[in-house]
Amino acid sequence: MVSLVALLPACAQAEGIDTEHLFGFMIGADVGNLGEREFQSDTTGSFGKNGGRYRAIGQEFELEFVPMRNFRVEIGSTFVSHLISGVPGLDDQRRMSWQGASLDLRYRFLDRETAPFGLTFATELHARRVDEMTAEAVRGFGTEFRLAFDRELVPDRVIGAFNLIYEPEWTRIVGTGAMERESTAGAALGVMAQLQPGFLLGGEARYLRKYEGAGLEELAGQALFVGPTAYFQLSKRARLTASWSVQAWGRPVGTTAGLDLANFERHQARLVFGVNF
Repeated sequence: MVSLVALLPACAQAEGIDTEHLFGFMIGADVGNLGEREFQSDTTGSFGKNGGRYRAIGQEFELEFVPMRNFRVEIGSTFVSHLISGVPGLDDQRRMSWQGASLDLRYRFLDRETAPFGLTFATELHARRVDEMTAEAVRGFGTEFRLAFDRELVPDRVIGAFNLIYEPEWTRIVGTGAMERESTAGAALGVMAQLQPGFLLGGEARYLRKYEGAGLEELAGQALFVGPTAYFQLSKRARLTASWSVQAWGRPVGTTAGLDLANFERHQARLVFGVNF
C-alpha cells in the first residue's frame, strides 16, 4: 500500500469523493456520470473452513454503463477455482470452470450533494452452473437486493456508508435433481478517510445471517466480518480497491462455537481494478 501511494500521480487528485467503487464488500450510493463506461476486473477469495484445506477464488469481468442520469447497468461473467481437501461435509475438489453470468442494476434516489445523505437501490440477478462454496455442478439462480446509504462525515475527507442486504438463492443439484433454497440477510457499515488525494483507507464491518429457505424461514448460522479496505485512484481513468475481512465472531445454529465455518469462511478478500473507456 505504501508503495502504491508513493506512485500515485499528481493527476489522481479528485473533485470530491466518489463512493461508487470506494468499498470492497459494500457499495456506495454513487452510480457514475451520464454516458460513463467502465471495464472492471473483480477478484474475490474465500479461505478457511472446519478443518482441511479450503480455497475458492472467483474472477469476474464486468462492463458498466450509465445510460441515463442516476441509473447504472452492469453485466458480468465469472470464472471460479476451488481447492477443497479434507473439509468435513464437503467433497474433495480441485477444479476451475466458468461459473455463470450476472446483471446488476442500480438507481440512485437521493444525491448526498443535494440531500442529507445518498440513497441507492441495487439489484443483481445471477445464474450459476457451479456452486460457489461446494464447487458442485448446479443449475442455480439468485438475486441480491441492497439499499445503500452514504454521507460525508468530514467534507472531502471522511465518508461513511451503510448497506442493508437480502440475497435469496435457488439451486438444483445436477445429477440428483435435489432442489435447495437458501437466503442471506445482513447489514454492513464502512468508513473511509482520504489520507491524500487519490488514496483512501478505512474499514468495513458486516453482520450476516444465513437461512434455510428463500424467505428467511429457518436460521442456519450467523457471522460478523471485519477488516480494512484501501482505495487507490491510479490515474484519471484507472482505480484499484483492495479489501480483506476476517470472521471475528460467528455461531451456527445448535452449537456454542465462536465461529460459523459451516455457512461462512474464515477469511474473505477482494481486489477490484477498473478503468474508464
